[in-house]
Amino acid sequence: MDLILKYFPHLTETQIEQFKQLEPLYADWNAKINVISRKDFSEFYERHVLHSLGIAKFIRFNDKTKVLDVGTGGGFPGIPLAIMFPGVQFHLVDSIGKKIKVVNGVAQSLGLKNVRADQVRAEELKEKYDFVVSRAVTRLPDFVKWIRTNISKKQQNALPNGVIYLKGGDLTAEVKPFGKRIFLQDLSQYFEEPFFETKKVLHLPI
Repeated sequence: MDLILKYFPHLTETQIEQFKQLEPLYADWNAKINVISRKDFSEFYERHVLHSLGIAKFIRFNDKTKVLDVGTGGGFPGIPLAIMFPGVQFHLVDSIGKKIKVVNGVAQSLGLKNVRADQVRAEELKEKYDFVVSRAVTRLPDFVKWIRTNISKKQQNALPNGVIYLKGGDLTAEVKPFGKRIFLQDLSQYFEEPFFETKKVLHLPI
């Protein structure tokens, strides 16, 4: 939790309390439904919460923005972002029902009114969103095919609507089809922990 306050020192009391509750809530759910690998759990705030919040360092969503989190798993990056941006609407989707059960349980316990979660494949969605976020669900060209028709034309943020994707490693081949349209930012620009040395956030306007 200290790690979150280190990089986000201006949280409200409500946000601090919600972030504090995340670890015990996920520990409880993880004992019933395994959504976070056991070996990762000791680094929960760094590898899951702070990693998700790399997007909050990259963009400050304006209130009333609509964000879709595809392949959310146990709720990342959607749940930490929903705490950070209470005026933004988040729709978290995953094709696996038990993961959505965890997301709904966590959101309810935290009192997050700006989160809804559904068991659905991204390709089946008809709604429009300002941004689609995800943590490395698949290769970017495939991901873009899934959600291309779900991006709203109406702009209301400093960055153009599109995909904001968290991914690690060498992305050269993966981003090549998009040429200069794509923007990559190293998360090590925001966070000094070694875990973030190879991690990136990328933005693709659509």
